[in-house]
Parts: sequence; C-alpha cells; structure tokens
Amino acid sequence: MTGGLSGIGRAIAQRFVDDGMIVYVGARRGNDPAFQENLRTTFGKSISVRALDVRRSDSVATFVDAIVETHGKVDVLVNAAGVYEEAAVIDHPDSMWHETIDTNLTGTFKMIRAVMPLMMTAKWGRIINIASVAAHQGMARNAAYCASKAGLLGLGRCVSLEGADHGITCNSISPTWVETEMLQQFIEHDMQRLGQSRVEARATYEASNPQGKLVQPDEIAGLASFLASDAARAMTMADYQVNAGSLW
Repeated sequence: MTGGLSGIGRAIAQRFVDDGMIVYVGARRGNDPAFQENLRTTFGKSISVRALDVRRSDSVATFVDAIVETHGKVDVLVNAAGVYEEAAVIDHPDSMWHETIDTNLTGTFKMIRAVMPLMMTAKWGRIINIASVAAHQGMARNAAYCASKAGLLGLGRCVSLEGADHGITCNSISPTWVETEMLQQFIEHDMQRLGQSRVEARATYEASNPQGKLVQPDEIAGLASFLASDAARAMTMADYQVNAGSLW
C-alpha cells in the first residue's frame, strides 16, 4: 500500500495486520529509520516499510519488484498516498497542479499498472483507491485536488473492466472530513487565522455533516478490509462515500 505512515493509510495498515495480512508500505520517507522503527514498534514483523515515490515509474518498479522478490505476489493494493494544497484557479501555480495530479492520480495509475500483471497471473486481486467526496463535489480553491480525486473514479472504472475476467476488483472510498493528522493541521491553521479555540475550530468541521461527528480513520479501514476480502468478489467499479450525510 502507499501512504501508510499516517491517517487513513496507517489505519488501513493496522486493520490489515489485524486481519492477518502481510503489509508492505511505500512512502517517500520510507527509508527514514525513525519511521521504520515506529511502524515496527506499532505493528511488529507483519509490516515492512520501503521508500516509494509514486510520481516516478522507476521508484514504483523498484518497490513492487522488492515485494515480489520477498513475498512472490501482490494480492491487494491500497492507494492512499496523497497531497493537498489550496489555491484559486486564477494565478494557480503550475507546480502545485502538477504535484497534486502526479501524486494523487498519476501515482495511483502507475501503481495499478505495475501490479495488475501479477494479479492477472494469480487470477485474484483487490485494488482500493482512496478518493474523496471532493471527487463528487467542487470546493473553491481546490481545483487540483478535486480534479485529481475525480480522475480516480474514471481510472477505477477502466481498471475494473480490464480486471473483471481475471478475478480483480477495483473500488474507491470517498470520505468526508476524517480525524487525521492532516485535519489537525487545518484546525491549528484555523485557530491562528480566526482566533478560535481548538474546541471551536474542531466544532466547525464536526458541524459540516448532519451526524455532527468527524469520521474516524478506523471506519475507513473497516470498509477497506471488507473490499479486500473474498466476500467482496462482486463489488467492483464502485465508489463508496463515507460522508456522514454531508456533501463535503
């Protein structure tokens, strides 16, 4: 899986380990000894961390080849690596656009392209892309992010059709605000910008959905666990919104 060092990705990694799976996490900081030790302490020997930059085809190939060399196959791919930055369309920096699309969308494509031949040979595979309600709804100052997540839905439909005869499913999960490290950064930014207390800033995000509660990472992980199972054989070409009733 990609992006398993924090937030939703880390929660999915934990759930997969609890399910008895051997998990390989790829991240740009994957060679950092501190991160490797942290994950080993948390998850034990069932998880390995390696350097991976999903924007680079050579890095993707090296990561997948290393897994095949040690494990022999790839059963499940979770694409959770992602970046988020805000900018208005007018004067939107090219660099921000390219970074967002290359990581969130093109990186996902490159990972799928690398593992699909392995899954086809095995006649079994599960591909899960972490999208967002932003794939369905627009939001001012989020053109790059919304475009990248919407692209995942189209990519997933094509992958599911090409994988159907080979026992491969491809689905996406589209959460609303999830209580992750990234959201905590947004809350701290709002505290400084608006002079709010942490409770006040957090309440704004909680009130963004009718349930009045933030989605938790392990709720996303529970759905990912099911989609990765044999029980989800007929579930493909779908996007599952975990939105607590909200549009964002």
